[in-house]
Amino acid sequence: MKDFVAVRKILEEHLATINDNTGEIQALFDYLQELEIKVDKLSRRLELAQLDLGLPRAKPGIAPLNQLECKVFLVLYTEEGMLSYLEIAQKSGLPASIVPECVSSLIQKGIPFRRSFFENQLFLSLDPQFKELQTKENVVNLSLQSFME
Repeated sequence: MKDFVAVRKILEEHLATINDNTGEIQALFDYLQELEIKVDKLSRRLELAQLDLGLPRAKPGIAPLNQLECKVFLVLYTEEGMLSYLEIAQKSGLPASIVPECVSSLIQKGIPFRRSFFENQLFLSLDPQFKELQTKENVVNLSLQSFME
């Protein structure tokens, strides 16, 4: 009986440590989200400064998207408003746990987003200027087939 009590105590200690680590990971994720927002604002200010100086705006280089990223992109591309991760998951038919990874991957591939926090929830939409550029020049190289899936 003593052995079971000792094992239970050890498992409870491990669980407490895991919970502490989960909290730290969430805090770091929140910090990184805030940092991304600040970098995005700085990038927009730089673009506006370039436009004010009359410098041509560089065409974004977008890396090819995989099938999951394409689904998330299409949901955001076809929506007018901002969406939460849960709404993106529902509209794309993907599990909610995959959507943040897909969004992060899209950001790394050069897709610009607008972000907004409301009641501790992140809402996203495609940058309107990028959306317009995608409509005119198909910088993401979407095929008609991707809209049919």
